[in-house]
Amino acid sequence: MRTLGFLALALQVPADAAGPGGLGGDLFYLIQRSSWVSKLVLLTLALFSIVSWGIILYKSLTFRRAERHSRSFLDVFRKSSKFSEVQAVCKTLGDSPLVGIFQAGYAELNSQLRQQPAGGNPGGAQAVATQTRPLLRSVPALDRALLRASTYEVNKLESRVTFLATTASITPFIGLFGTVWGIISAFESIGQTSSSNLAIVAPGIAEALIATAAGLFAAIPAVYFYNHLAHRVKLFASEMDDFSLEFLNIAERNFT
Repeated sequence: MRTLGFLALALQVPADAAGPGGLGGDLFYLIQRSSWVSKLVLLTLALFSIVSWGIILYKSLTFRRAERHSRSFLDVFRKSSKFSEVQAVCKTLGDSPLVGIFQAGYAELNSQLRQQPAGGNPGGAQAVATQTRPLLRSVPALDRALLRASTYEVNKLESRVTFLATTASITPFIGLFGTVWGIISAFESIGQTSSSNLAIVAPGIAEALIATAAGLFAAIPAVYFYNHLAHRVKLFASEMDDFSLEFLNIAERNFT
């Protein structure tokens, strides 16, 4: 309780001790007169925050565009009667992760259908009639191609998102380091002046509080948007799994 009371009194330091505008009204002045360690802590937290917000904005726009393209792609895929028709629109809907999966499956399907069985024609006319219809040589190989493409697309969606988790976990500790350093500075001022006057102690306490606030300012948005974006990645992954099964079912139904 004494510590809390001390911190409250520190915030009420007279304006002439904090520079122009007072402690609460001139934050930039307070940062300017802080120690180089405190400035380094604040700069580090500011960089984490700026990069995090850049990732948040970039990923939000990317995911929104991917969702829009996925809806359009699924509409074309389910209305088309040939895979070649779907392939024709892939370039215009390239932001959808489903396009990458379809192209991988389409390439594997074409590769298998182009492979003609070696040898003669011992089955006679019946074998010739059977060979007029292209057959899928290996369904597991097609399944593996779809799985590899799905993994690649998920990794692409998750890229840079993990930085938000790093920011959420590390910035509070960086802020805590600034807090500890500010308190140390406050006690050093007391030791050098042999006085516990608020005008002497308050700047160090203020540095500590600013570092704590900066750490929370960087961490809280990072935690929220990391969970939000990770949830959207899971939804994309689920949609890709459903599409892979749908593609595989169509291939088995028409080419086996």
